[in-house]
Amino acid sequence: MLFVDALRLALRAVTAQRLRSFLTLLGIAVGIASVILLTSIGEGIHRFVLSEFTQFGTNIIKVSPGKVKTSGPAPSGIPSSVRPLTLEDAQAIRRLPYVKGVTPNVWGNTEVGAQGRLRRSMILGVGPDMLDVYRMRMLSGQFLPQDALENARAFVVLGAKLKQELFGNDNPLGLRVRLGNAQFRVIGVLEPKGQFLGIDLDDTAYVPVARAMELFNREGLMEIELSYQEGVSASSMVSGITRLLEARHGREDFTLVTQEDMLRTLSNILNILTMAVGALGGISLLVGGVGIVTIMTIAVSERTGEVGLLVALGAPRNTILGLFLGEAVALSALGGVIGLMLGFGLAQIIHFAVPALPVHTPISFVLLAEGIAIAIGLAAGVLPARSAARLDPVEALRSE
Repeated sequence: MLFVDALRLALRAVTAQRLRSFLTLLGIAVGIASVILLTSIGEGIHRFVLSEFTQFGTNIIKVSPGKVKTSGPAPSGIPSSVRPLTLEDAQAIRRLPYVKGVTPNVWGNTEVGAQGRLRRSMILGVGPDMLDVYRMRMLSGQFLPQDALENARAFVVLGAKLKQELFGNDNPLGLRVRLGNAQFRVIGVLEPKGQFLGIDLDDTAYVPVARAMELFNREGLMEIELSYQEGVSASSMVSGITRLLEARHGREDFTLVTQEDMLRTLSNILNILTMAVGALGGISLLVGGVGIVTIMTIAVSERTGEVGLLVALGAPRNTILGLFLGEAVALSALGGVIGLMLGFGLAQIIHFAVPALPVHTPISFVLLAEGIAIAIGLAAGVLPARSAARLDPVEALRSE
């Protein structure tokens, strides 16, 4: 039998029972639409989270005090002998090859007051290289000058939101701001940066790290972050920093985390979540598969005489098998196309209705979903098609 004739017979069989065929392919369509919608939302969130992490650059290494061990934390009540990170450690790291910028960090919350207004905000003690490390830019004024870290002047740079809350539309440059019990002079305002991991970077005051250590009564740094040149491997930078700090501390009592490690781990977690929500939507595909098995079994019983006639006219068993498999695949493929259009349409509606919710549908998901629909049609049509191919022609014709 010619392929065109086989295709025509399969389509004719589908259209002969329009309502029954529509209800069957609707099960596949709903399943495909669910998979497309859920995976589109999952992939959109995946891209959004990764973009949030990479907005500060990808060539960043964080140095934290204390060595992270798989054995868990030390028992409570035992004093820690971990040597804190110091400003001298940050200065030594700054002198390493390929290092572009280093910012020692200390942070905390305190009251911020100016012009009779009072607000509780985050205070971030940083180094003068912070703009280079985090890829941030100034809106007005200047950033913290290149003073000696331990003798930095009482200057403050305000986030855009904090400046608006304290000074409104007035120019704050040169004015005084009270942070806790200390007075600082405003020398700059940062461009809006938004939130990162629940921290509003625009509602933050940036001061020299030595001043922040005095403000929060800290003897050591909370972390040191550095950026390095493009093209340099993260592993070589980690090795150089490890050797330097081991020589200074006498042992490895610190932890290094690269941006590459963080992004790789985060990407793996988000991929698993995307597959999980896609699998939840795929459960409805099983219902569609059961529907195809049901309708194909009914079709075989209704068309017993037709099968007997084809066999009597010399049609091979493989041709009979192919006819019923083609009918099942036609149902599932058509249902898959309808499901793709439905899922993509719903994803776009959700995106327009809730712009803050990222939605992205990669073409690979579309092709995979249609392939799954066709595969389900093949799997669901095998048993009914085999039973049709095994019919005895004499018995089949007698039943007509």
